[in-house]
Amino acid sequence: MTRKNPEAPDATVKFLLYNIRYGTGTGVGYHMPLPFTGYFLPSGRNTERILGFIKREKPDIIGLIEVDEGSYRSRKVNQAQWIAQELGYAHVYASKYGKDSLVRRMPVLKSQGNAFITNQAIMARQFHFFKAGIKKLVIELEFDTFVIFLVHLSLKFRHRQHQLSDLLHLFKSVKKPLIIAGDFNAFWGDYELELFLEATNLQNANVDGLPTFPSITPRRQLDFILHSPEIQVRSFSVCPIKYSDHMPVLCRFDVPPRAGVRG
Repeated sequence: MTRKNPEAPDATVKFLLYNIRYGTGTGVGYHMPLPFTGYFLPSGRNTERILGFIKREKPDIIGLIEVDEGSYRSRKVNQAQWIAQELGYAHVYASKYGKDSLVRRMPVLKSQGNAFITNQAIMARQFHFFKAGIKKLVIELEFDTFVIFLVHLSLKFRHRQHQLSDLLHLFKSVKKPLIIAGDFNAFWGDYELELFLEATNLQNANVDGLPTFPSITPRRQLDFILHSPEIQVRSFSVCPIKYSDHMPVLCRFDVPPRAGVRG
């Protein structure tokens, strides 16, 4: 499940994208004795498994979707902060809901968000929020030679299309090569992104359309890493790890040291 480009240079950045489902796990046990029971159970043991996987892969940048900020499930521990501390990395976390959303005042739900974890020097960070949908957060990190965005798009097709339009406007101010990664919830297939890719000139690192969901029997590509043409993908893989309902995605890429300004 890996694509490689042997002609790429040796200097690379290793990026891991993973929807960890708040560390609550997956499989038949997740739905016992009632459907989605696992969502309400302690997540510590499975989060430790996720950390072990991350330690083995040693990524430079990690994009985590569905992170528990500190509900009873994680014993009041921010999962992103804990993983970052265990790795010796920095982390950037925010709630995935809008600033004025009622969800931010609801038990458990108020502790749900997304995060970046990295050993790279962050030049700037910004938090944006979509106009449509419940999950509104967009995290933007700027590094020396590129910018990376992390998203979790809506479950509703109509809202996803509005959110992609919002991203188009965000990208207009970005002058460096960029990556946008996340759980796009493209349940209708990657054709949902055709117009978006055409308008942005971004490319899908997953050129073979490898499925990422569900992890037990993968059938759909929901997790995407899209990148500017200046960014050269050295390898791409979907890891057969079943600690969540999504499988983690690994991408090793090169950015020209002076990639110039995007038009």
